[in-house]
Amino acid sequence: MTKNKTRRKEVAAPAPFDQARDEMFQHIIRCGVLQAAADHQGEWFDDTIGYLGERYHELTPVQIAELRTLGERFCQPPKAKPTTDEASAA
Repeated sequence: MTKNKTRRKEVAAPAPFDQARDEMFQHIIRCGVLQAAADHQGEWFDDTIGYLGERYHELTPVQIAELRTLGERFCQPPKAKPTTDEASAA
């Protein structure tokens, strides 16, 4: 009988976009951007997206714009579900 050898799967390194996205989300949470006013959030995103663009030079302008969109959506308050009274009135 032969022994079944367990082989470890090699883990691929995350893509630069994935790394930048994860780093941006961590910064949002650590810096308290969620509680900031909208104009302060805009300034913060200008600075942070500029930094991420320099740090991850592999990213295209489209990917950088997508990072900002993801970050701004992340900072929006959650949408409330309509109550049963509102749903039945519609």
